[in-house]
Amino acid sequence: MNLSSKWLPRIWISFQNKNWLLKRISEAILLLWIISLVSFAIVQVAPGDAALSLLRVDTVAVTTEQVEALRQEMGMNDPVYQKYFRYMGNLLKLDLGESIMTGRPVVAELSHAFPATFLLAGTSLLLTIVLVGIFGYLSSRFAGSWIDKFSTGFCLMGASIPTFWLGLLLIDLFSVRLHLLPAVGMANGGLILPSLSLAIAIAPPFIKIFRNSLIDCAHQDFIRAARSRGISEKVIFMRHILKGSLIPVVTILGVSFGSLLGGSVVVEVIFGLPGVGKLAIEAVTRRDYAIVQGFVLSIGILIFLINLAVDLSYCYLNPAISLKEAERQ
Repeated sequence: MNLSSKWLPRIWISFQNKNWLLKRISEAILLLWIISLVSFAIVQVAPGDAALSLLRVDTVAVTTEQVEALRQEMGMNDPVYQKYFRYMGNLLKLDLGESIMTGRPVVAELSHAFPATFLLAGTSLLLTIVLVGIFGYLSSRFAGSWIDKFSTGFCLMGASIPTFWLGLLLIDLFSVRLHLLPAVGMANGGLILPSLSLAIAIAPPFIKIFRNSLIDCAHQDFIRAARSRGISEKVIFMRHILKGSLIPVVTILGVSFGSLLGGSVVVEVIFGLPGVGKLAIEAVTRRDYAIVQGFVLSIGILIFLINLAVDLSYCYLNPAISLKEAERQ
């Protein structure tokens, strides 16, 4: 039986649960409203003047009347509630405004930058899963041995070194001294070093959780019962221990993927990657608030969708969750 034949019916049970679906829709509406409010408030309390940035007063001589006329044209002198209603009205039309840096629509700027961030986040998450799988399994399999202690040391090192410092160390070793990988850009394996920097930084807590979850699950009564019936260790591990140990790991990994999308800002700047993090930093320094609003809004929506996908994954990893939802009907 393939994976989809087992998973999809359980997900369908959850969708049939009207209360679950209505609850998710209500949460989505509330979350989108909160995100829009936060992104609007960030711009209102941010220091600086977008009109001055747009006129480039540092390099071009402008009069006070010209500045005031532009502020009036941009609606910056309007009351806050009018600005918010205008912002929400444009948002409902998927109009996030235009960037003052390039004059292009914010949606186009974000669409151009997101692929690099998705690629970085996806590669980093894949490397993290590999590190968690290898170190977590070996630590639980040889608990208390030198392998377990080596894994603990790796976790301490990864959790202690700041991501930007680790990135600089990797650049110095692999780019400057060994000339194996490029220091900036995405071509010719340029994603390896930034992805490794992020993976080493976020993997340690997952390794400890996965290790402890494997050990706890291996000592459950139903595992002893399976062994007493003569089921092979390979089948017990793959069907019961591994599956039962993945729930806490999947939960935190899902949250981490959302954090990777918004938290890879420093890494993108260090390695010169054209992602949304680098775009957001440039927008903040040049007071391009439309880009900042679009960044906050899009990252918030993506994190919500990721959390929704994590909830759906429970239906496969733990069928009892979907069955309990169905029993409540």
